[in-house]
Amino acid sequence: MNADARWRLAPASAAIAHLPALAAWHHAEWASLYTDWSEADALAELHAHAAGDGALPTTLVALADDGALLGSVSLVGEDSPELVAFPGPWLASLYVVPQARGLGLGEALVRALVARAAAAGVRHLRLFTPHHRAFYERLGWRVEASARVGGETVDVLGLVP
Repeated sequence: MNADARWRLAPASAAIAHLPALAAWHHAEWASLYTDWSEADALAELHAHAAGDGALPTTLVALADDGALLGSVSLVGEDSPELVAFPGPWLASLYVVPQARGLGLGEALVRALVARAAAAGVRHLRLFTPHHRAFYERLGWRVEASARVGGETVDVLGLVP
């Protein structure tokens, strides 16, 4: 993590006011992968994560010192109906705002979520990505397969927390 980093990680329940913006970011980033998934659906999912007990599903958010939303990552039971052959849970929805990229925040979010999954007794965690395989491999994730999601080829990666 960058020594100059000025953020904190918190559960989505600590950032309810930011959930509409986060849902808009998620929808803009990944709507092409999910048929009939709306921004309202994304918001409902985030509210469900915030209302939970912190187990599964859950979302962590990154907040700047001034309270601005910088990013998020989620832990979900299923990430795509097209990947039911790969049992979850799944790391999902890693997003960092463009102006905060390259500072170690994505890595911090992933590591925090993996630690949370390990504490919850998760034995194997998966994720899929169409474009960021090298980033996850650098964090210890291993490619398990290629698959199709929303008509796009993605890499399915796994990790033992």
